This record gives sequence, C-alpha cells and structure tokens, in this order.
Amino acid sequence: MTSGRRTRLTVLSGGVGGARFLQGLLHAQGAAGTDTEITVVANTADDLWLHGLKICPDLDTVMYTLGEGIDHERGWGRRDETWSVKEELAAYGGEAPWFGLGDRDIATHLMRTRMLDAGYPLTQVTAALCERWLTPGFGDRLRLLPMSDDRVETHIAVADDDAPSGRRVVHFQEYWVGMHAAVPAEAVIVVGQEKATPAPGVLEAIETADVVLLPPSNPVVSVGTILGVPGIREALRATTAPVVGLSPIVGGAHVRGMAEQLLGAIGVEVSAAAVAEHYGARSRDGVLDGWLVDTADAELVPRIEAAGIACRAVPLMMTDVDATAAMARAALELAAPAPPTRPAG
Repeated sequence: MTSGRRTRLTVLSGGVGGARFLQGLLHAQGAAGTDTEITVVANTADDLWLHGLKICPDLDTVMYTLGEGIDHERGWGRRDETWSVKEELAAYGGEAPWFGLGDRDIATHLMRTRMLDAGYPLTQVTAALCERWLTPGFGDRLRLLPMSDDRVETHIAVADDDAPSGRRVVHFQEYWVGMHAAVPAEAVIVVGQEKATPAPGVLEAIETADVVLLPPSNPVVSVGTILGVPGIREALRATTAPVVGLSPIVGGAHVRGMAEQLLGAIGVEVSAAAVAEHYGARSRDGVLDGWLVDTADAELVPRIEAAGIACRAVPLMMTDVDATAAMARAALELAAPAPPTRPAG
C-alpha cells in the first residue's frame, strides 16, 4: 500500500464484534508489526453514568480484549471477575440492578471518573488507561480513540400503553441489557450527537489512513453513531483511503447483538445488501468503496455492485482468531488497487 513508512489502518469500531475483528486484524498483521499502525475509533454513544461512575462499554471492551484482560466467555468485562459490590448494591436496592459492574471493572470506572472530574477530556483519559492495557504490547503502533469527547447517548423508544404518548424512551443499555432487546424498537434517538465534535485525532486518522475499515459492528448503534458525529462522514468521503466494510448480517440475520431490531426501527431491510446500501457508495454520496458479505449471501453480490460498491463473498463467521484474520485479510485485499494490466504483446 505504501513504502517508506508504516501502513496506517483506521477502524471504526463498536464493542464485542469490533474487538473480535480487531484481534483478527492484529493477527493478520503480525500483531501490528512495526510496518503497521492501527487507530481504533470507538463508539461512545453506548456510554452511561451509573452509581456516579462514567461507564464506556465499547472503549473498555476493545481495551480489555486487545490487552488480554477480557472475559472471553462473556465477551465483555474482566477475566476472573468477582461481583461483591454488585451483590451489596442489590441488597440495598441500588439503581439499575440489571447492569452489573464487576469488582475489577469498577477500578477502571473509578479511574476514568476521577480523571474526568479533574478536567481531563475522555481522549486523554482513554490514553492514560491504555498505558496499562495496550502500550506494553503494542507501543505506539495501536491507538484507541473515543469518537468524541462530548457526551452522546443512544436512547431507544419502545411502546408503553401506560404513557400518554403510547411510548417511552429508555437508555440503550437498559434496552439491550435490561430488556434484552426483546421488544420492538420504535425509534433510535441519539442525544447530543448533532452538537458533538470528533475527538482530537479522529479526523486526522481518517484523512491520513491507507485503509479505513468498518468491522461487522452494529450499523445503527455502533458504526452508525460514529458516522453521525458531525465531520466524520465528511472525512470518510474526502479521504484518499479506500473504505471497506464487513457485513454484520449473514443469511438475513444478525450474527450477534440486536441489529435486526434496530435496522427495522430505521426502516432498513435486514440483509447484507441493504446494510451496504444504507452506508452507500462513496461514488454516490455514501461512505463505502468495498463490502464483504458471507458466502451464504453470495447471490447479493451483483445487487451490491449495482449500488456502486465493490463486493466479494467470503466466510464472515468469527469462529476463531484465524478465521477472523482471514476476514481482515480479505478486507485489505478488497481495498488494494488492482494490478496494472500489461499491454498485449
């Protein structure tokens, strides 16, 4: 892609799915070898304040996963976690019993909140936390940025016959963790997004990238909220780097999470092709140059290419790190320019 300097990859990531994709990308790149520099721009619209603490689920999931501190079975939170504080809060009838904070995890939130209270912006706080989790293994070759230092929160409108309007609005975490996304989402409301600004370094990471990758994170409340921060979509459209995404929909269903419920709330068909069309081609005022679909959706490739997006069908199930690394390599191959054609004779 380039010569004489590191290859720069920028990834717009949600939580669990994005973190697992990043593991594969690092594996494919030789654990971010000296010739590669990766910047992760993480969704922060899932953030919430709870028990007086600032919780950043997607930032922490990426940080713990890549720093080898994640609970692999759950896909979130700390490994070897204990739950004494959660149990004591429940005994007191503490707020939001559906959202449990592990004892080890609380230390991260205490440090983050202390630094925010001291006036440090979230970008600097995240960098300080990553000094423990990412710097020892990756040095300056892997950087984690919040999408914005401003407070942005996703809320979901659901039906409520007892409410005067016939609906009520809950924080995304209550919808996902407390309600298990078991009721239809009627609308997605991202509070504070229109006034937010990209965090320092975010636009530069997009503008100077060699490739920008959109992992198979939720297109509505992960990648979608990142794209909704004013200036980020414009930077994607202006960068000289190819922008390649991977479908979170396989065979007409989401692989993990609640993409099906939320795509319906914004009027998008639940299919790999419809998500690609939702993002749109850069040649037609969208953000994508390329899109990977699973082999189960190979018949959708012509439809996606007709929308102006280069497309290939490859296995997209992140069953292990090798399978995920193969996905990452396929995305980078799709981003690579076609070799020049030799003249006949």
